[in-house]
Amino acid sequence: MLLRIEDIDHTRCQPPFSEAILTDLNWLGLIWQQPVRKQSAHLAEYQQAIDRLRHMGVIYPCFCTRKAIANELARMGVAPHADDNTPPYPGTCRHLPEPEQTERMQQEPFAWRLDVGKAAALIGGLPGWHDTDNRLHPASIPHDVVIGRKDIAYSYHLAVVVDDAAQGVTHIIRGEDLQGSTGIHRLLQALLGFPEPVYMHHRLLKTPTGERLAKRIGSTTLRSLRDMGVNPERLRRYLLQEERHLWPFMDSDEAAIVAELG
Repeated sequence: MLLRIEDIDHTRCQPPFSEAILTDLNWLGLIWQQPVRKQSAHLAEYQQAIDRLRHMGVIYPCFCTRKAIANELARMGVAPHADDNTPPYPGTCRHLPEPEQTERMQQEPFAWRLDVGKAAALIGGLPGWHDTDNRLHPASIPHDVVIGRKDIAYSYHLAVVVDDAAQGVTHIIRGEDLQGSTGIHRLLQALLGFPEPVYMHHRLLKTPTGERLAKRIGSTTLRSLRDMGVNPERLRRYLLQEERHLWPFMDSDEAAIVAELG
């Protein structure tokens, strides 16, 4: 098991938050290989990847604001999905002439977007991903995705692909909510010449009403469980029961949590 601190978002990530993660996971009894990789210490590696992709001609600067994208989608009669925080990108800046790109990059903030069509053509089509049973799953990337922003230079997609290759990751186990990102990562891996990991997308712990656990709905945290006096070994056994895919508690259910896991 590898532990990685994904702290490239300097607008939100602070050292005390990272220390709290280490403390909580240590309490739970998890053990990982050292050293812990912190993304903020590897920005030069992400920039090298950006430079390679730019040299290959598969990324382009995008000067669109969220409002401009929304207006263009409205003009085209395209409605963003209600459950998707990232609206589809209509390709507004994809074919800007290079002189215009260069001039505007010197004057305007911009993001780097991956030209999915051009990238797929370069490597002979979108690569799928293999699961732990060696089944091939087709990739689906509905629009050109951002791999670097004006405020945060490197996206999650780019950073984790570089990290996985640097750390020799062979198996990636993550929630089914990230399955849509796997196609993007496989495309970046193919472009950058990185090895292909094996993927498994597991079901999520959800509340009895079907919502996935999240801070925004007041889901129970490891810190709150520790403060209640929950026994970490009993908690681990509880979570490892394969039939459990519901977390029936909220913070207000302290008595029930302690009775079950204390």
